[in-house]
Amino acid sequence: MAAKIKSALLGASGYSGLELTRILERHPRLEKPVLLRREGGSEGPADLAEIFPELSGNGGYPLRALSWPELKRQGVELLFLATPHEASRSLVPEAIAQGLRVIDLSGAWRLKQEQHRAIYSFQDADAITAAELTEKAVYGLPELNGDCIAKAQLVANPGCYATSVILALAPLLKSDLIDRGRGIISDSKSGVSGAGKAATSRTLFVSVADNFSAYAVFNHRHLGEMVEQMGLDDTELTFTPHLLPIPRGILSTIYVQLKRPMKPAEVESCLRDFYADRHWVRIFATPQLPQLQFSLHTNYCDLGFCLAEDGRRLVLVSCVDNLLKGAAGQAVQNMNLMYGWEEREGLQ
Repeated sequence: MAAKIKSALLGASGYSGLELTRILERHPRLEKPVLLRREGGSEGPADLAEIFPELSGNGGYPLRALSWPELKRQGVELLFLATPHEASRSLVPEAIAQGLRVIDLSGAWRLKQEQHRAIYSFQDADAITAAELTEKAVYGLPELNGDCIAKAQLVANPGCYATSVILALAPLLKSDLIDRGRGIISDSKSGVSGAGKAATSRTLFVSVADNFSAYAVFNHRHLGEMVEQMGLDDTELTFTPHLLPIPRGILSTIYVQLKRPMKPAEVESCLRDFYADRHWVRIFATPQLPQLQFSLHTNYCDLGFCLAEDGRRLVLVSCVDNLLKGAAGQAVQNMNLMYGWEEREGLQ
C-alpha cells in the first residue's frame, strides 16, 4: 500500500464532524486527521473529547487553530469542511489557493443557478473567484458523478434530503419513464440531528418529543440542488420535509406517475440496472420496503417501491442515515474516488 495521505477537518465539533472524525481515524489509507478550529480561535475546548466524551481514552483529539502555513508544513493535502455555509463560502477560495483538495459538507458550492443559490444570501469578498469555483465544483453524488469526482479539486457534498430523493428518482428519469407533467411529490422525514447541533426552539426536546411536524414547505435549501441535479423545472417537484422525534435517519416517500403502464419487474430492473455496480445502493424487491432501522449507522441508501394495479402510479421509498450517506460517509466515499481507492474503504 502506498504512503498514507494527510487530511484535515474543520468542524469536527458537529454531529457530522464527529462521524467524519471516526471514519477518517480508522481509514486504512489515512494518517490520523488534523482537527481544526477557525484561525485565531483559541477559546473553547482544546480537545474534541471534551465535547464528545465517548472519544476519551483514544490518544487525544487536539483541536488546532487553522493556519495555512502549518497545514502545508504538516503535509496536509485534503481538507474536509463541516462548517456553516457562510464559513465554507469564504474558506474554500483560500484553501484552493493553497493547493489543497477540498470536500465541503455545507451547501456553499452545490448550486450552479443563481435563483437557487439566492436562498443562502452569500456575500462573496471576491465575486469573480467565487463564480469560477462555483462552476468548477463537482456535486459529490458518487453514483451519478463518479468520473468527475475523481478529477475534482473541490467536491460539494450533497444534502441529506437531496441524496435520498435524487438516488430514488435518477434511474427512472434517466430512462424517461416519469410523466413529469403530472408532477413529482416527495414527502420526506428526518431525525433531529439533520437540523444541526445548534439548539433552536424547534429542536428542543419539549418541541420534538411526541410530535411530528412539517417545515420549510416550498423553500427548503435542498430543493434547488434536487431540481438542478435531476434536470427538473422548479414546478415539477413538490418537496415537503418533516421533523421526526428520533435522533437520526431520513425516509423519503416519493409519488410519481409513469408515462406508460409497467410491471413491477420492469421497475425493479430499471433500478437494479442503474445501480448494478454501485455498492452503497441497495434495492429491495417489491413488496418489501426499506425501513430506517436497516440503513442507520451505515453508508447505504436503501430503495424500494410499490406499483399500483394500473401500472402507472408508483410510490418509491428511500432511506439513508443523514449523518453517514447523507453527510460524513458520503464525504469519505467521495474521497475514495478522488484518490482512486475502492469506494468501500473505511466505510465497511
